[in-house]
Amino acid sequence: MSDEAAQQPEADPREERFVVDAELLTEDQLQGLAEEYCTRYHGLNDTENPLAERERVLSAVRRGDLVVWFDPVENTAGLGSPSAEV
Repeated sequence: MSDEAAQQPEADPREERFVVDAELLTEDQLQGLAEEYCTRYHGLNDTENPLAERERVLSAVRRGDLVVWFDPVENTAGLGSPSAEV
């Protein structure tokens, strides 16, 4: 172990992203996250109506195929894979 490795600061666990239980969010919040997800992944891909995928995205959240990630450093939330790493 080098001196340099020993001097590296440890990550603050309060700054790590975490999964939020979707049942704690309102329907409006979930709709907003689903719309953001749809436009982020389909909005620039020549898709005529990217929001048409919204119900499929919400179903994926209910099944657990997509989860709500919260980033306390950025104070933002978004949908992603349950196994997504920072």
